[in-house]
Amino acid sequence: MTEPKNIQSRLLSRKHLLIFGVLLIALVLLFLLDLFLGSVRIPFSEIVRIMISGEGKEEWVTIIYKFRFPKAITALLAGVALSVSGLQMQTVFRNPLAGPYVLGISAGASLGVAILMLGFSSLVSVSSFLNIGNWAIVSAAWIGSGLILFLILMVSMRVRDIMTILILGIMFGSATTAVISILQYFSHETSLKAFVVWTMGSLGHVSREQLQVLSFSVIVGLGISFASVKLLNALLLGETYATSLGLNVKASRILIFVSTSILAGSITAFCGPIGFIGIAVPHIARMIFNTADHRILLSGTLVLGGILLLFSDIIAHVPGYDTILPINSVTALVGIPIVVWIIIRNRKYSAFS
Repeated sequence: MTEPKNIQSRLLSRKHLLIFGVLLIALVLLFLLDLFLGSVRIPFSEIVRIMISGEGKEEWVTIIYKFRFPKAITALLAGVALSVSGLQMQTVFRNPLAGPYVLGISAGASLGVAILMLGFSSLVSVSSFLNIGNWAIVSAAWIGSGLILFLILMVSMRVRDIMTILILGIMFGSATTAVISILQYFSHETSLKAFVVWTMGSLGHVSREQLQVLSFSVIVGLGISFASVKLLNALLLGETYATSLGLNVKASRILIFVSTSILAGSITAFCGPIGFIGIAVPHIARMIFNTADHRILLSGTLVLGGILLLFSDIIAHVPGYDTILPINSVTALVGIPIVVWIIIRNRKYSAFS
């Protein structure tokens, strides 16, 4: 009996490796295509040459390394972080509609940034906000997202109904949005304009210094996520089963919430609130890999998240125009049909059915 199971496990591993190989190739191609698009036309062969050797026309090298490459890296990091955040929330709350945007985690991070940008606008000049340290901005986003997750954690200790927790998370997000609206009403015009532009979401306004902070934060958050794989697999089977394995459920949730706060908060701090990626990508990963094992699912979600946001960034480049659409609008148009399609199909690949 053990030999057929071992053969089946080996076949599944080969199948998953093949899928990962195809997805990684797609990721690289989309990354290069994202570098190719822009107001200045650069031959694709030259882009590859610049990326490999660093040599080429001086203006092309400047455009690639100072503008397009950081934007593509930001898109990759944002897709990875938001997708993994969504997977963790769906597993912890055992709800297919849970995600950093729906649960109000992104709204909490936005509140932290809003307090920093708008809350002190009457005391500090707008130009001073340009000198605010990147760590101060990302820390404010972490605190805001962590506050919402803490409220959800407190509720989950008293309310066992998963749908009720989800609804309360949406209410917390709406409450934070209301507070942000009040801050906007009393803020100065220049601060308000800067904040409104930030809320639209952008991948191209991340400086090199901010990208360093963002990369470090995402790596730390992903490190915690991969260290929590066994915890996620245990929580997926229910709290009773997890407790029977000797797992401290409360401590595990806090660890996963810390990872989610870092991942979702960091992206929101520098790119603005980006929705629907965290909901859609984990479902796509479950469908493609046909598994609920987070040892495979976490890596698959990570790669697919990068692919989907790079694809969204490519769509954001309007053909024939030099302008770029707000990334939040594009991800909504891409992500909402996917979520609707998944709900309608109600396939058996879902770990929650």
